[in-house]
Amino acid sequence: MRRNSLEIATALGFKQGMFRGHFRFFAPILGAALFSVPAVPAVAQEGAGILDKLSMPGISSFAPPRDDGQLATAGLGEITLAAQLTDKGSDIGRGLVWRVFRPEAGPDGKLPLVASAQGGTSMFQLPPGSYLVHASYGRAGATKRITVGKDGKRESLVLDAGGLKLDAVLSGGVRIPSDKLKFSIYEADEGTDGERALIIPNVAPNAVVRLNSGTYHVVSTYGTVNAVIRSDIKVEAGKLTEATVEHKAAEVTLKLVRDAGGEAIADTSWSILNESGDPLRETVGAFASLVLSEGNYTVIAKNRDRIYQRDFTVSAGHNQDVEVIASEAAAIDPNEGAD
Repeated sequence: MRRNSLEIATALGFKQGMFRGHFRFFAPILGAALFSVPAVPAVAQEGAGILDKLSMPGISSFAPPRDDGQLATAGLGEITLAAQLTDKGSDIGRGLVWRVFRPEAGPDGKLPLVASAQGGTSMFQLPPGSYLVHASYGRAGATKRITVGKDGKRESLVLDAGGLKLDAVLSGGVRIPSDKLKFSIYEADEGTDGERALIIPNVAPNAVVRLNSGTYHVVSTYGTVNAVIRSDIKVEAGKLTEATVEHKAAEVTLKLVRDAGGEAIADTSWSILNESGDPLRETVGAFASLVLSEGNYTVIAKNRDRIYQRDFTVSAGHNQDVEVIASEAAAIDPNEGAD
């Protein structure tokens, strides 16, 4: 199993009973222009005490400007807003969402939105006064208080953000179908209830997610049962961090047949138990296809009034068909264990 110098050791270093697997990291790549994801502000750098009053409607919720002739601009001040990933980085050219608010809450308790724009560096004409401006860049964001005067000026916001790109393979580097793989990104620290706050669910493989710099808890799920890997990953400002998961799991197809290699019997109810006897999944059909983490399992198949059982083992990266023979040898008494 290959590892490089930036590997995060926590991929498997959790308490006993955590699923097997690890993250390995490629060297972060400097990159100021990262691909876009849905714009949801994440962290404010200034004006933190009033961020909870910010109302963040989508840009599409505003009516487009009408060309009703020359608008009066007397008395307005001009301000240009730009954002960078780091304090020494270049201006972000696209993917930004700008929102400008009045600093005093309205009757509804929220800060009134007075202007918005999307793209890169943007210019606004506003009446002189104090405002709060928020810049969103994917899931990264920053807020700053600005003052508009009669003379034009420029303000910059440092997002302190980077990118995270996630992928997964099976043992030996075999690719995992993207439709069976997903990632979820959580805050690294647990709350008072022992749970981590979910930041982004259902992240697709190889999608670049923009995040404020910091450490995040990432969960990789292959299939929908128990092939799960967890790790803490650090995102650095101005860099793209790439992490690849190696899942210790395989795809299994269960069939109830009268003879080895025979046709699957329809209308079969399936129950899959782990080595401890805990139920993992129940389903109905001629076939039961699922992804399981490597280990030992028991499958119970019920057809009409007959119940059959078989033990089987899942090896990492080895997809297999598991046949349960509808024979007396495999049948179990449904009243077994009853008083």
